[in-house]
Amino acid sequence: MLVFDRLESTNDTAAQLADDPANDGLAILAEEQIAGRGQHGRTWLAAPNSSVLLSVLLFPPPALLRPAILTAWAAVAVCSLIQKSIGWQARIKWPNDVLLAGKKVCGILIEQGKGTVVGIGLNVQQRPEDFARADLPDATSLLIHSSTLLQTADIARRLIEQLDSDYDLLRSGDLNTLESCWKWHMGLLGRPVRLESADRLVEGRLLEMSFEGVQVQTAEGLVYLPPERVQQVVGL
Repeated sequence: MLVFDRLESTNDTAAQLADDPANDGLAILAEEQIAGRGQHGRTWLAAPNSSVLLSVLLFPPPALLRPAILTAWAAVAVCSLIQKSIGWQARIKWPNDVLLAGKKVCGILIEQGKGTVVGIGLNVQQRPEDFARADLPDATSLLIHSSTLLQTADIARRLIEQLDSDYDLLRSGDLNTLESCWKWHMGLLGRPVRLESADRLVEGRLLEMSFEGVQVQTAEGLVYLPPERVQQVVGL
C-alpha cells in the first residue's frame, strides 16, 4: 500500500505503476486529490481527509477481467463495509454508485490499460453543509448517518481488508457469492424498470440480472443484454 498526502488522481498514479506485474494488488491512497474523476469524465473532488480516495491496481485472470464483475466486487465490498461500520444497509445503483439512504455515498471507476485500475471514492467526513456549499443535494457521507466518530484512515483500512477478502473468493472461483450480494444490494429483481443501452431504451419487469446477462420482460417480448452493454437500470 502506498499513501500520499496529495495526488492529482489515485487512478493515474496506479496506472503509472502498471508496467510491473509485481504491483498486482497494490493499493494507492491519497488524503487529497486535485484532479480526481468519475464516470463519463465527471470530476471527483474532496476536501483533505474527508473521503477514502483509493485505487487498486490489478492484473486479474481472464475470468475476472470484466468491468461488470470488478465494479460489483468494489460496490459489494463498500456495502459490506458500511453495514459493519455504521449499521446501515446501502444500495447499489447501476452501474457504479453506492447509495446510502437514497443518496450517493460512493462512486467507482474501472479503467483498463496495461493493468486494471479500480478506483473508489467514498465520502466519510462531510457534513450536510459541505454538500450544500458544493451544490450536491444528492450526496451524503458516512458521518451523516453514524452515531459514532469515524476516522477516514480507519475506514480506508477496513475497506482494503474487505476488498482483499472478497477478491480471494473470486480468485478461488466463487463468483456466485458476489453475484448474489450484488443482486440483493441492487434490489430491483421482479420490479418494473427502465433499461438503457447505447442503442435502445426499454421498460418492463426485471426477470434476472447476472454476470451472464440482464433480462427484462417487456410488452413486446424478452430483452436480454450482457451487463457490459447496459448503461442504466432504474426502478420505476
